[in-house]
Amino acid sequence: MKIHFIAIGGSAMHNLAIALHLKGYEITGSDDEIFDPAKGRLEKYGLLPQNIGWNPDAITSDLDAVILGMHAREDNPELLKAKKLGIKIYSYPEFLYEQSKDKTRIVIGGSHGKTTITSMIIHVLQKLKRDCDYMVGAQLEGFEVMVKLSEEANIMIIEGDEYLTSPIDRRPKFHLYQPDIGIISGIAWDHINVFPTFENYVEQFQIFAEMIPQNGTYIYCKDDDVLAKMSEKIAIKNKIPYSIPAYHITNGTTFLETQYGDIPLQIFGKHNLANLNAARHACLAVGVDEKDFYQAISSFKGASKRLELIAKSDSIAVYKDFAHSPSKLKATIEAVREQFPNRKLLAFMELHTFSSLNEDFLREYEGTMRGADASIVYYNFHALEHKRLPKLEKNIVKDFFNQENLDVFTDSKELIDKILLHIESPSVYLFMSSGNFNGVDLNELGNKIVLLHTSKNNNN
Repeated sequence: MKIHFIAIGGSAMHNLAIALHLKGYEITGSDDEIFDPAKGRLEKYGLLPQNIGWNPDAITSDLDAVILGMHAREDNPELLKAKKLGIKIYSYPEFLYEQSKDKTRIVIGGSHGKTTITSMIIHVLQKLKRDCDYMVGAQLEGFEVMVKLSEEANIMIIEGDEYLTSPIDRRPKFHLYQPDIGIISGIAWDHINVFPTFENYVEQFQIFAEMIPQNGTYIYCKDDDVLAKMSEKIAIKNKIPYSIPAYHITNGTTFLETQYGDIPLQIFGKHNLANLNAARHACLAVGVDEKDFYQAISSFKGASKRLELIAKSDSIAVYKDFAHSPSKLKATIEAVREQFPNRKLLAFMELHTFSSLNEDFLREYEGTMRGADASIVYYNFHALEHKRLPKLEKNIVKDFFNQENLDVFTDSKELIDKILLHIESPSVYLFMSSGNFNGVDLNELGNKIVLLHTSKNNNN
């Protein structure tokens, strides 16, 4: 097939383009901006557009299909030409469904944890040499691309995002995947620019759960009160509620307590243990032996940027996490606090999403960082301008978080200077954002924190 990608530079889009290229499809694409890592990866496979910008001449009648990314607009000149020529236009999720409609689809939804659950299921099946296709929202260690599509695999694992499908299709993405096995990890209001009320947001998850066929499986977290109440309405025979499994922590390692003995893990935190239980039920639903599951999951290190350890010494640990919504923020801080009870916890959070920078939503963050010994919230005015939001004053942000030991910064250089001038130990430094603190290389910063601490100790 010959397929053209409109907005090929997106995180999901460029991975799908590479996956189809590896499958033998002829791929072209365009975008008005492409940044690394997408730029470098597209270039590696010979898929990087020669020129940045939209090119209607690339839309020709010999194309089998066009795949439209969310970054494009309704009046995109390539989209308009594709419509004029009558070329089949797919959104990203529509095309994934077409590629997987004859497979058993495991779809993972939820306001938090879906990337980790998806990654866990993929990890276990790969470890057990069970062939599967997948789409996951983060880079996994040992995997070249975040999307795999094949003719042979009879299982497709899909991370089910509730955000919009495309500029011309306002349905949530996970409404298009038609799950055979559906998982919901939790519901915490997000994307207020799309779902203006909490009730409207919850409704999207109910629609998703109701799409699971009567002979399918519905797996949900019973600890989430909103989700548990919603799940009472789901009339499906095979409903599986899950919770946090039994565990203990010894010398900084979390052990699962199972009928097969204690299983050491490389991950930690109650939210991750709940995610693991969701993944276990999904794997059992496709025939994985429970003992084999536990053996395989013990080597799971986590998805990229999900409580990822980036630097450490004997008394310093530096983590980065994708946490940005109120529920994620609180769960991540609680996880680190439990894992390192005798260390000072320094938490740094960036307001980066549309919701988090919106005054109407900021009140949802009240008290979410109180589990840390010291907290800093960062945002920059460029992000506000880019999202066409009004100026946000620092004192307003501080008031909404309602926490004494919290500072607010709008200059990333000032923030980094403060961090590097006050290295403390024993400590855990936790950076949480869906962005990068306005271009800060967090891996480099983490190593610098550890190096400065080591140097200070040697001088003493």
